[in-house]
Amino acid sequence: MFTVARFTMKDMIKRKSFIISNIIILLLIVILFNVPNIMKMIKGDSNFGGESTKILIVDKENIYEGTLENINTMELGYEVQVANEEITFDTIKEKITNEEIEKAIVITSKGNEINIEYIVDNLIYVDEMPEKLVSALSTLYLNLQISKLNLSVEQLASISPNFTFDMKQTEEQEMQGNPAVMMILSLVLFYAIYFCAYQVSSSITTEKTSKIIETLVTSTKPSTIVLGKTIGIGIVGLLQILAMIIVALISNSLFLEEGMLDGLISLENITPFLLVITIIYFLLGYFTYALLYALTGSTVSKPEDIQSANSPVAILAVIGFYLAYFTMMNPTSELNTFAGIFPLSSPFCMPFRVMSGLASYGEIALSVALLAVTIFIIAKVSIKIYSSAILNYGSKINFKDIMKIYKDKNN
Repeated sequence: MFTVARFTMKDMIKRKSFIISNIIILLLIVILFNVPNIMKMIKGDSNFGGESTKILIVDKENIYEGTLENINTMELGYEVQVANEEITFDTIKEKITNEEIEKAIVITSKGNEINIEYIVDNLIYVDEMPEKLVSALSTLYLNLQISKLNLSVEQLASISPNFTFDMKQTEEQEMQGNPAVMMILSLVLFYAIYFCAYQVSSSITTEKTSKIIETLVTSTKPSTIVLGKTIGIGIVGLLQILAMIIVALISNSLFLEEGMLDGLISLENITPFLLVITIIYFLLGYFTYALLYALTGSTVSKPEDIQSANSPVAILAVIGFYLAYFTMMNPTSELNTFAGIFPLSSPFCMPFRVMSGLASYGEIALSVALLAVTIFIIAKVSIKIYSSAILNYGSKINFKDIMKIYKDKNN
């Protein structure tokens, strides 16, 4: 079995398509982590990466009576320049073109109304004023008008109380973790399981084309070939994922500023237990789909027929992934619990439930047991079909033929 696994690993690693595709994937990861640096080069290091946006506020009527400078103390991400004289639209346009400023606000009054005109270089990317800036302008004007009323401290406190906000849920289960990390984890697991398992089918069909399988069948049992190939490709796939993770971590430390992804991705919930669970579900999920692909790969004799033969398994994989993915929108629902136990979706869903603190040890044990039973059943069927169909060099075997072969094997 391990001789077959070793042979399969060497055969995969030597392929030009494998080498080129992995180089492209790793380069894309490096480029992705360099997007902030690329944007800085394109935009001239203006405001990308957390620097303040330069904005000009024109208050020619002095409506705010010199209080607009206070926006710079509110830490909104704006470097405000205030002008109390009239500045024409053409002048503002020239300043934006010359990158002296990035945006501008012109404040005018008409009766009891205050008009705020927001000027940007292109409205395609901006469809409304920033909410924080609108709130700051409203608060400044309100405070200015209140200060003119000569109210006492108690009266001011009653007008502007300190609000405290708290959130509670009616569900007994409380979700933890970062949704972005959970979504990425499920996506990576789907990629790893689906594409690694697909290679099993491709490898089997390729060997039938080159007649290597005739030598293998005379040297060892079909069950050894199936399991050996599954193990070999699984190890290569696991090494691929580890390489991607390592390159991503190195790129993060080399090319991104410290803390840049903290708001999006938090690794606080990545515990040793979660890593073990993720590896277990990767292996179980991989074996489930790899053995199904081994079955479909043995039913065709030409590489161009692989895609059509694999379509049913691909549909099952996509259904399992989307069942897990969409239930993440409502993680405390009964459907999400089902997705974590159902063998087709549990490899993508259960690590998410573990990370979010929603899965009990009983659910995990039941999910793993169902996956193990599913793998045993699929392996038994796949090996029987494989042993009879592997030397078929004729037309593609259909479902009716597969059932007939299985019944004959049992008899």
